[in-house]
Amino acid sequence: MAEQRVSDGPLSLDDRRLLVELQSFGVRVVGGDRTLGRRGGAGPSDALFMYVRGLPLTVPQHAEYVGGSPYTLRLDGVKPSLFREDELVGVVGLPRRPKIYDMQTADGIPYWKIALLHLDSIASTVVQKCIYWGTPEQCGFCGIELTRGEQTIPVKTPAQLAEVCSAAHEFDGAVDATLTTGSINRRDRGALYISRCAAAIKDACGIPVQVQFEPPDELSVIDDVHRAGVDAVGIHIETFDPDVLARVAAGKAQCGVEGYFRTWERAVEVFGRGRVTTYVILGMGERRELIEEGCRRAIEMGVYPFVVPIRPVPGTLLADTPTPDPDYVAAIYRSVSAMLAEHGLDHVEAAAGCARCQACSGLSAWERVFEKEANGGHFQLGTVQAS
Repeated sequence: MAEQRVSDGPLSLDDRRLLVELQSFGVRVVGGDRTLGRRGGAGPSDALFMYVRGLPLTVPQHAEYVGGSPYTLRLDGVKPSLFREDELVGVVGLPRRPKIYDMQTADGIPYWKIALLHLDSIASTVVQKCIYWGTPEQCGFCGIELTRGEQTIPVKTPAQLAEVCSAAHEFDGAVDATLTTGSINRRDRGALYISRCAAAIKDACGIPVQVQFEPPDELSVIDDVHRAGVDAVGIHIETFDPDVLARVAAGKAQCGVEGYFRTWERAVEVFGRGRVTTYVILGMGERRELIEEGCRRAIEMGVYPFVVPIRPVPGTLLADTPTPDPDYVAAIYRSVSAMLAEHGLDHVEAAAGCARCQACSGLSAWERVFEKEANGGHFQLGTVQAS
């Protein structure tokens, strides 16, 4: 299906509500290709990609709880149409099948087993395994080793990634690359290997690259990553509530919340403000005040907190976790967006990675509202017209 862009129009409060509800409730697909969404993986797992009200958005599709969603995407008409109950919300845009998905390496490996196109970002879990998997330290929200066998290859080489990312840039218009990995050791956590992969991509096609890894034992690793030519880093704490971190990600919790802040401080010194990001997942039983205070500290330091609602993925330890209330998610978005505006930090500074893309969060919709308020102007964001 060809990618559908949308026309300009005002973003209303109801539109922002739509974004958070879709990501909390998910969407049922009726008619057409029901396998559009991705299953498994390190993220964005269980994701159907859509353009909604002009914003890129990933929406849960396969989890059991989606069966109770009020939202339905109908693919049996002329255009993909989104309904809430029986009311037409509007036409949405769906990305076309990437051209690289029909390409393969000289030795017969399909490109889609090496990297996937996430809207306009080419992304890969470079090492599809983690030392925490299957142990008491396993992260409850992660499905990294659920995507194995016929769906991917366990380790991607720098040459493979350079080839696929170059093709994605040339044939599908990919504007950046995002590389993540399971933690493969307890020293650099895999940062050095994925940085070698990033260097190969930069040499091959020059697009910006973000790499994502856990805090390494030695902060000098941050300098090594930068010397490899990496443009931005994602160092993901997941939650600022230490009790929740210990419960849902015992391996990552060993670093401690303050250990993340020490790592971010060095990373900002090396990469600059806005080029360091961290995931903050809502809906795991966290205390709101700790989330907001942690985001404030991170933003003041120059770290962009990429706030997302938990997406309980089938097969993970948190598969049965209830999704967060949309009102709670919206309140955090508004609070964090105000902090970002106050300190002049914007996702467009991220250069590459999840914060640049924004599809797994609705945060950018609130950022734009604060831009309008700050500028006293009439901000408009793309929207779709019901038809």
